[in-house]
Amino acid sequence: MKKDIHPEYREVVFQDAGADFAILTRSCVRTKETIKWEDGNEYPLIKVEISSKSHPFYTGQHKVVDSGGRVDRFKRRYQRK
Repeated sequence: MKKDIHPEYREVVFQDAGADFAILTRSCVRTKETIKWEDGNEYPLIKVEISSKSHPFYTGQHKVVDSGGRVDRFKRRYQRK
């Protein structure tokens, strides 16, 4: 690999403050904030608005929309005469 052309790939913490959830993973994202993790080390912190703990699809609060009725209405409305 060529030197000095790749971003720094390091461990970072992604935190969903609304769901009180954080995960330690690796990323190239730059940030100035840091957080002390469970292992006692300090890692860069990335704050996110939605994670798997707060997204309706993953929490089971996802609502299914009846698209079948919409398609039938569309076909009736624009049916060739």
